[in-house]
Amino acid sequence: MKNKVRFGIIGCGNIAGSHVRSILNNKRAELIAVCDIEEEKAKSFQEKHGAQYFYTDYHEMLKRDDVDVVCICTPSGMHGDMTIATANAGKHVFCEKPLDITSEKMTEMIDVCRNNKVKLGCVYQRRLMKEAVVTKKAIDSGEFGKIVLADAYLKYYRSQEYYNSAGWRGTWELDGGGALMNQGVHGIDLIMWLAGDVKSVFARAETLARDIEVEDTALAILKFTSGAVGVIEGTTSVYPAQETRFEIHGENGSIIFGDSGFQQWRKVGSDEDTLPDVINEKVGGSDDPAAISNLGHDALIDDMISAVIEDRDPMITGESARKAVDLILAIYESSRTGKEVFL
Repeated sequence: MKNKVRFGIIGCGNIAGSHVRSILNNKRAELIAVCDIEEEKAKSFQEKHGAQYFYTDYHEMLKRDDVDVVCICTPSGMHGDMTIATANAGKHVFCEKPLDITSEKMTEMIDVCRNNKVKLGCVYQRRLMKEAVVTKKAIDSGEFGKIVLADAYLKYYRSQEYYNSAGWRGTWELDGGGALMNQGVHGIDLIMWLAGDVKSVFARAETLARDIEVEDTALAILKFTSGAVGVIEGTTSVYPAQETRFEIHGENGSIIFGDSGFQQWRKVGSDEDTLPDVINEKVGGSDDPAAISNLGHDALIDDMISAVIEDRDPMITGESARKAVDLILAIYESSRTGKEVFL
């Protein structure tokens, strides 16, 4: 086994910075090549981060024998085709959220990666929040009994200038949706990771504050397969942005946590909270997309390296990563039809 896992990056925009920092900070990783359709952006990114090569055509980069894993950091609607091309080139894929923006494309991505015997990992770094990990353990152990309610409040702020800053933002074709598909998808993934799969949804998704094709304000009522119910509120229209918040209510008590840590951990019979002793590591990003902590990417890149070396699935597989997108697509369908949609 070679000493280091060698990386290439497709797309040199904002989120690529998180990937490259995690690669450069990992002793088992090496950055080989970067690619962007804008030559100056690709060259600048290469020089800044010390990549050996830069490209403007990702197909050319995929011909390299010294690239093991490719990070897909492009607009959401491009993830599918780039993942498929990467897998067909025999390289592992580490794909930014969302996995893609259509159910059909996600199925094809997963199948092609499996058939080519390459790994497909996806980025949902909120699962790495210490609060989320402790909560997941408590739920799975039955500490709070049967879950009754599971809610996610995802109230972000993105200005019109943000949407105007790149032609793909706020479009159905490349963003695949708005407040839910781009920003809220992290929290939607997390609430499903904690509370389980969703059976059905009834929703409204509206464009109320921004001049964009997609929704900036959405509300969904969930019925989980476990029997629990819940609410998702997702926006990019709220100023100031609110801390993202997750609420789990079980027969035996309640857990509430957000970006700043635990706010409640109380069991039936107690008059006060006994908050778990964890050091909060603020995720950020509710009001500034450039303010996202790198801790999650660090852990997921390290896990991807181990998955390649150990020949196992990454922590977040394609099958797991698609669930949040499938739910968001169901929310959009419910909003369009005015009907409850079953997943």
